[in-house]
Amino acid sequence: MDVAIIGAGLAGLTTAKVLLQAGHDVEVFDRTPDLGGVWSRTRRYPGVTTQSPKAQYSFSDFPMPAHFPEWPTGAQIQDYLEAYAAEFGVTAHLRLGTTVEAAVPDGPQWTVTTRAAGEAVTRTFDRVVVANGVFCEPAIPGYPGHAEFAGAGGRLLAGSDFHDVEDARGKHVLVVGYGKSACDVTVALSEVAADTTVIARQLLWKVPRRIAGFLNFKMLLLTRMGEALFRYRWLRGFEKFLHGPGNRLRRSMLNTIGTVSVRQFRLDRHGLVPRGRMEDIVKGAIGLATEGFFEGVADGSIRVRRDMTIKRLLADGGRPGAELADGTVLPADLVVCATGFTQGVPFLDDAVQRRLFDERGNFMLYRQIQPVGVPGLYFNGYNSSFFSPLNAEMAALWIAADLAGALALPGAEARRADVVGQLAFLDEATGAHHCRGTKIIPFSMHNVDEVLGDLGLQVSRRTRAAHWLNPVSPAAYRKLTPTLLTRLADRNETPKPSNAAL
Repeated sequence: MDVAIIGAGLAGLTTAKVLLQAGHDVEVFDRTPDLGGVWSRTRRYPGVTTQSPKAQYSFSDFPMPAHFPEWPTGAQIQDYLEAYAAEFGVTAHLRLGTTVEAAVPDGPQWTVTTRAAGEAVTRTFDRVVVANGVFCEPAIPGYPGHAEFAGAGGRLLAGSDFHDVEDARGKHVLVVGYGKSACDVTVALSEVAADTTVIARQLLWKVPRRIAGFLNFKMLLLTRMGEALFRYRWLRGFEKFLHGPGNRLRRSMLNTIGTVSVRQFRLDRHGLVPRGRMEDIVKGAIGLATEGFFEGVADGSIRVRRDMTIKRLLADGGRPGAELADGTVLPADLVVCATGFTQGVPFLDDAVQRRLFDERGNFMLYRQIQPVGVPGLYFNGYNSSFFSPLNAEMAALWIAADLAGALALPGAEARRADVVGQLAFLDEATGAHHCRGTKIIPFSMHNVDEVLGDLGLQVSRRTRAAHWLNPVSPAAYRKLTPTLLTRLADRNETPKPSNAAL
């Protein structure tokens, strides 16, 4: 089949790689001039690193270079993805600097219109895979007074649009947000700015990279045991004990990490202890502490205004500034908003979008991949997790199997009911903080298991047992792709879409 893939981040690249190996023709479109998605040089902010260690942020069959640090930089991840694309023959299929303006169903096929260098091109594809990512469009608050603020020389921009730390040298800087990206960029800015203040609407629990200075956090939260500490929709095996008779032990294990974080970062001394308990982190965000952030708080180079928002931007005496919700006015030459993203698919027409979303705007995706009732359309990368490359790779296998008619899926109504149930579960488990149904942290491996269950594939019980107490290793899944490709090649019939997909 001819398959259009929208997005050249890690999800788009692994989808292209798997589909090429399965014998399909692909074209990968991305509006940026380089590959990498969130790791593109057009989107990298100063100080960005991975949240997961390099071993867990790797594809199964392509390890990261040994000389990379434990938490690689954004530039290193882009280098890694470029090497991955070259190794598996994807580079020749990239159409960079190309915007997808429309993808419209046309009978059993799709008509896709793209634009590059001012020229529009329309062609037909058999299938479309949306891989533009859940972090595609930064969400910047619409502050009153922006025109006055800008007129006085102030700058307001998203964290992903801030690229040169020298633009902050000697300036008064506000960073809005308290997630990982906010803390990352704050540390970089604080090294050159006159002063750096974080405006945090809500404090989040931060997990030390090394708990008590020596135990890597991956030993606790990037294991199957760590994932089992959070109640999933279905309880299996030892999870039934942890969320039943062992509930007190489970809560103690999680909240002990919070106690260590308070002590290690001296959060009580700085007035930065989040509300609630560590076990509630899934209802906000599981954030890895940025090296240097709390050290900056301690030495005064970083200030945090907790439980606070910006009321309006202004020009105070001809200088740009910001009024906070409590009436305080701060000088602000630069306001960097690390306030999240919106998940947009503007290239899909209204008829498709009506079938794609529920009444609250959540994505209705079976297995985070397939919109029910929209034949020939798939998503990949709409499963943000601690193991995003692995989750995307397994989703690519699922797509390849469905293109070959090799999946025996429930009927459309059963799949729709499953999606509704999953969204209801995420609402409860995360306090509705699931990015419109696209964030599956901390249930990353549950998603992998469900996808592989559909495929009739799985790593050995021994491997899964090893991952119960040791960090999950994506490399343990490297044999699944050749196994599936062999199975598909052995099928005697011409590849065609499954009835379930239609």
